[in-house]
Amino acid sequence: MKAMILAAGRGERMRPLTDHTPKPLLPVGGRPLIVHHLEALRAAGIQELVINTGHLGQQLPAALGDGRNWGVRIAWSPEPPEALETGGGIFQALPLLGPDPFLVVNGDVWSDYPFGRLPAAPAGLAHLVLVDNPPHHPQGDFALAADGQVMNDGVVKLTFAGVSVLRPELFAGCAPGRFPLGPLLRRALATGQVSGEHYQGRWRDIGTPERLATLDRELRETDRRPA
Repeated sequence: MKAMILAAGRGERMRPLTDHTPKPLLPVGGRPLIVHHLEALRAAGIQELVINTGHLGQQLPAALGDGRNWGVRIAWSPEPPEALETGGGIFQALPLLGPDPFLVVNGDVWSDYPFGRLPAAPAGLAHLVLVDNPPHHPQGDFALAADGQVMNDGVVKLTFAGVSVLRPELFAGCAPGRFPLGPLLRRALATGQVSGEHYQGRWRDIGTPERLATLDRELRETDRRPA
């Protein structure tokens, strides 16, 4: 399976940190945020990666190169300065991702989720990892049925973790340009084509300098604990 890391966003809420550094390169726990993804993907046996770039995007390939230092191979998908949003960015990268299902992870989240447990071939068009709602997003995104189907509504709603497996067919009928992923997922789940799972391990959305600093402290404290 190939994987795509979404790394093209401007990171407005992270300013002024992102005025000179793209958000995925901000340090947390002693190394850039995106390096945590590289290491976790490699640990799961995923070596073929695609990373899109936008704001200050030239810094990412300058820092990561072709990925060999982390045991992976990176193909770069540069976008215009305003970026293409999640859907448009993935759509542009489809020729690099190939015809098979692929893993997608947001570049601005951190988790100890084991990527190796994701289904390599979801029954439908997408498989989503959902987590408990964080304080800054109490309303959630999707509901999860007992049979693993993702729904728009339900008694309990969970938050999309920014980790998924998608089939290229999810993008059928799309045209090049800027568009979000959410409407495509909602169209697919309306016909029962989206499965999901509830992950209850550690997950953080790194959306503000304060949340970045909090995660940095947590990871450094973990590293200091005796084995």
